[in-house]
Amino acid sequence: MEMLLTPTFWIAVGQIIMIDILLGGDNAVVIALACRKLPPGLRTKGIMWGTAGAIVLRVILIFFALQLLAIPFLKLVGAILLVWIGVKLLIPEHEDGHANIEGSDRLWGAIKTIIVADLVMSVDNVIAIAGAAETAGGDHTMPLVIFGLLVSIPIIVWGSQLVIKLMDRWPVIITLGAMLLGWIAGTMAVTDPALINPTTLPQIPKLNDSAVLKYGAGIAGALLVLALGKWIVARRGPSSAAT
Repeated sequence: MEMLLTPTFWIAVGQIIMIDILLGGDNAVVIALACRKLPPGLRTKGIMWGTAGAIVLRVILIFFALQLLAIPFLKLVGAILLVWIGVKLLIPEHEDGHANIEGSDRLWGAIKTIIVADLVMSVDNVIAIAGAAETAGGDHTMPLVIFGLLVSIPIIVWGSQLVIKLMDRWPVIITLGAMLLGWIAGTMAVTDPALINPTTLPQIPKLNDSAVLKYGAGIAGALLVLALGKWIVARRGPSSAAT
């Protein structure tokens, strides 16, 4: 219970919730589409069991992602992916990616659709949450992940419309969320075992693992995401809004 009293724990929980809201907004749409053909009496069951299955699957995926992050250079790859995910948040999207989500009139069919669709859509969530938890969680990484997911899933399922309206009204929320992913990418990159662990690939020069380095890398990552996003949008010009 000591971890609940540390600011680091709650900062990481806040990051996980923010990531899940930003990157998991589509999950609420998937749940609605998958359950739309169920009889009214079964819709709540479909939503609850489908969401529960998706949470369990995501925790398992994050557990394996955390193990993989201990392999040299994989944090660098994850950081690059996070930068790209953050940049994509800043680029307007106008395609309907849910046209292939089939509704089912059977409870198990709807649950299976939710879980499979969440698996396909959760790659970005898993990478981002694993990065946030690993860099801030210390010895309590998995409890942190589970707690953050349990808090954020109800927000996504039942508060998605409110969240979407808030983002539409204050687009700066999306910008700050994208920069948060850049921050996590920067701090993840400079904690790669190949760069800081003297016993891992000793022939490679090592960085001084310090708070200053992590904060500097985090700021650089956040600014990189913002700059790349603005640059791509500017290059696309007015035509990006029309496509």
